[in-house]
Amino acid sequence: MPYDVANDPRIDPRLKALLSAMPAMETSNVASRDQLVAEANDPALAGFQEMYKTMMEACDTPAVVSSECLTVTKYDVISQPDGNTIHINFIRPASDEVVPCVYYIHGGGMAAMSCFDGNYRAWGKIVANQNVAVAMVDFRNSVSASSVPEVEPFPAGLNDCVSGLKWVHANAAELRIDTSRVVVAGESGGGNLTLATGMKLLKDGDIGLVTGLYALCPYIAGEWPQDRFPSSSLNNGIFLDLHHNRGKMGYGIEAFEAGDPLAWPSFATVDDVRGLPRVVVHVNECDPLRDEGLEFYRLCLAAGVPARARMSMGTMHGTEIFPLVCPEISADTARDLAAFAKG
Repeated sequence: MPYDVANDPRIDPRLKALLSAMPAMETSNVASRDQLVAEANDPALAGFQEMYKTMMEACDTPAVVSSECLTVTKYDVISQPDGNTIHINFIRPASDEVVPCVYYIHGGGMAAMSCFDGNYRAWGKIVANQNVAVAMVDFRNSVSASSVPEVEPFPAGLNDCVSGLKWVHANAAELRIDTSRVVVAGESGGGNLTLATGMKLLKDGDIGLVTGLYALCPYIAGEWPQDRFPSSSLNNGIFLDLHHNRGKMGYGIEAFEAGDPLAWPSFATVDDVRGLPRVVVHVNECDPLRDEGLEFYRLCLAAGVPARARMSMGTMHGTEIFPLVCPEISADTARDLAAFAKG
């Protein structure tokens, strides 16, 4: 039975209005990653893509967020091990003060979107207005290009995110950031990459580069529905329909079949996360991904990692990074994320 948004008493009326106006997203299975890449460039989808772009651009206006006390700078960064170029959108208070840094990884299922999209520009400014720096990384998506033209499957995006973080540390003096207070954060696919970045740093002996991980609505299971995650059935169809193979196929089916926790952190064990710094997992009540995020939080507790969980009631997946819709919810999470960075 199709999901009926109008009769769901849980959801904020503002989100109901948004959901009712949005067209359905493609949910069929695909035969290969090549099929997904071809579909992403299909001219028939131009109108659909333009509608989303318009909605995202509407978030970055003076009525939604102030830029008066901020500076915004774009940096080009060489990523390793492939030597490709990625981009950092760096937003910080317009002062010489040394401030904590939130290293932010955008969402889009590791497959699409860009930190230069309007909603991310606005979200970065909302966080930076809490007197922290925000370094937003544009990496190689797996299906549809960001501002970085190449598209590559796992582990390309993860390698780019780790490389961007190391660049931020290496250039801390110029950026005027406090390297003892750098946290990694991101939502959805960026929540996946936040947790994966932490586990990769831990594995490589570099975990001292960060003091915390803040994953919002992390997209980490790779396959849905699953009985262990009741929300993957209960909430499916609320903004996201996940009952297909597109996520694991786009990011790299081999990594999913190998159960690689750096690709899909729901495969992680206690040993994979033991030694991580502070972790926050933030979930949305009406998100099909809610329960996999909460399970990762509980895994951290079992491993002795200092962790806490937050839930935004009445919200759909990723509500926080669309500040035009529920601005007070976005502001509340931005304050918590900035406080987390400040320690």
